[in-house]
Amino acid sequence: MKKRIKLLFLAISLTITSIVSISFVDNYFEIAKNLDIFTTLYKELNTFYVDETNAGDLMKKAIDEMLKSLDPYTNYIPESEIEDFRFQTTGQYGGIGAMITKTGDYVVISEPYENFPAQKAGLMAGDRIIEINGVSAKGKTTEEVSKILKGQPNTSVTILIDRPHTEKPFEVKFDRERVSVASVPYSEFLKEGIAYIRLRSFTRNCSNDLKNAIIDLKKDQNLQGLILDLRGNPGGLLNESVNIVNLFVEKGEEVVSTRGKIKSWDKSYVANNKALDTRLPLVVLINSSSASASEIVSGSLQDLDRAVVIGQRSYGKGLVQQTRKLSYNAQLKLTVAKYYIPSGRCIQALDYSHRNDDGSVGKVPDSLMTSFFTRNGREVKDGGGILPDIITTPGKYGMLIASLFKERLFFDYATHYRFLNDSISKTFVFSDIDFVNFQSYLKDKEYTYKTKTEQQLEELKEEAKGEKYFTGFSEEYEALADKMQENKEDDLENSKNDIKEILTAEIMSRYYFQKGRIKAGLNFDVEVKQAIEILEDKQRYNDILTVVEKSKDPNPTNGSLQERD
Repeated sequence: MKKRIKLLFLAISLTITSIVSISFVDNYFEIAKNLDIFTTLYKELNTFYVDETNAGDLMKKAIDEMLKSLDPYTNYIPESEIEDFRFQTTGQYGGIGAMITKTGDYVVISEPYENFPAQKAGLMAGDRIIEINGVSAKGKTTEEVSKILKGQPNTSVTILIDRPHTEKPFEVKFDRERVSVASVPYSEFLKEGIAYIRLRSFTRNCSNDLKNAIIDLKKDQNLQGLILDLRGNPGGLLNESVNIVNLFVEKGEEVVSTRGKIKSWDKSYVANNKALDTRLPLVVLINSSSASASEIVSGSLQDLDRAVVIGQRSYGKGLVQQTRKLSYNAQLKLTVAKYYIPSGRCIQALDYSHRNDDGSVGKVPDSLMTSFFTRNGREVKDGGGILPDIITTPGKYGMLIASLFKERLFFDYATHYRFLNDSISKTFVFSDIDFVNFQSYLKDKEYTYKTKTEQQLEELKEEAKGEKYFTGFSEEYEALADKMQENKEDDLENSKNDIKEILTAEIMSRYYFQKGRIKAGLNFDVEVKQAIEILEDKQRYNDILTVVEKSKDPNPTNGSLQERD
């Protein structure tokens, strides 16, 4: 009997080994076959195609399309784009230090970085780049101009600038520098004891920048509550997110784990350092653009009941990328795993492995989401990003505001304002008198827009014409359309508060750069105000992070004894 069992196990083992071997051989053959087909195809294409072809461009397109079928984060990085990739991970590049945008035929400086060559040379937002190194910049894209302006530190570049309200263009020569974009662009006390820190991205050493910002705040006054703003933060380096969580949790706590195809690569990331402060009340702000490392930080702090999360559901990127070196200094950034935060949940919202027939990717439906629980027993869900403890609704601008943005009239007016005023207070707020001046400024400017009501009214007209009803109420329609047009004349006044908020930030950036823009925005930030209220109310803060038992019901309808506050 024992002999038969041994023989049976041996047979099963041999069968499994054979299947695995056959599978491996078949897979290897398919790879080799398709590589051979691709090589011979390109050879024939290059030899006989009627027009000249660019080998690099063709290969890049072929590779990009192949990788696009997997997920948006698996990318081919040729040698020519390595500098841009390095900037994404380090926040550093060689250049003049300015944001640029395209307006008409030319690229314009939209914001110089403080204390870098562009700002030190006196460049301003609104300056138009006419020439670069004696070559016309007319018609060039922002990407083309950016590539020319970037370069090795200590190399020079000369640009010809046309400034609004200045008679003649003037020339500026720069020595490029190593530009480092601050990961923590703003940190300040908003009220006594309550501070705010904006974290822009998870680049190299950003955890140290955040740590130093908190230490500096503590030196200034007694820090009793902290607002960490991760809204719009697209993520970045995984280890930096772990280090940031480590600032607020005990050494040894698991922050995140990764699991993928190569099991030997699976890893658990724990807090390896002594925490900076494990008792500091903490609020984290997120929105739909908070992704990846931002979700690790906000989700881990939520799972460990270490912070109250406020805002909108996050993006839902729970995929881990790793770079692999390729030939000729190229690199492949590919998805190798998914990450899981302390409760055990994965926050990945889209399933790229199961596409629809049309190639689209659907979100994980609510019915398939699984419940997990925080350290204190609060229920959280997987598969849909991070759902905040307090959900807010983002404000929406009307069509008028959208039109003014599209025509760059906010930007141009701020440039105009800067020309008329040499300086402003650090506490500047766009006043009612400023608003009247802005209304006058717009009188000879062209901007058109249709309200949603107008659009629906026009659709009604077309439907009525199709069904032969329009002639019966055409007069009433025209009267309604005229009335709508009259009401539109009041749109500027009705949008006054939104306009004041936008122009306060835009004008502040002209004098105090990014810090000024952020500071101005805080004056109108509803979510920040809500965060302050929670941090000031210790009882409410603690209640949000605990599970409240339901009162006993003699006729319970479900077995749950707990609910999320």
